[in-house]
Amino acid sequence: MEKDQAFVEMVVKQIVDNPDQVKTERKVDEMGVLIELTVAPEDMGKIIGKEGKTAKSVRTLLRVLGAKEHARVNLKIIEPETGREVPAGSDAADSTVSEQPVETVSEVTPQEDDSEDKVTPLEEKSTGVI
Repeated sequence: MEKDQAFVEMVVKQIVDNPDQVKTERKVDEMGVLIELTVAPEDMGKIIGKEGKTAKSVRTLLRVLGAKEHARVNLKIIEPETGREVPAGSDAADSTVSEQPVETVSEVTPQEDDSEDKVTPLEEKSTGVI
């Protein structure tokens, strides 16, 4: 196992509740090194983190590790149910939150007032002499 792959496994296993279900696969091509990470479905939120910050941090550390080895290293997190990649910066909670209807605010119509000559404090200040 290469340094970068071992690093991802070590970090991820410390974060998740099911370290025995952490799997990584390393692929090398002309674009660089790609590490595919698969974890238990219930651990996806922990790996991605709030607003994707945990995943982004692991990716940043991997790039630093790759730079020391003169290689470009990327992390791809595989969604357990579908096998799709989880986009960078996504939040695991986004997929579980249902759409809530948005309340609309009705237009408020001013009430009729028979005292047209009343001056409000705001108008009084704005009509002063400069």
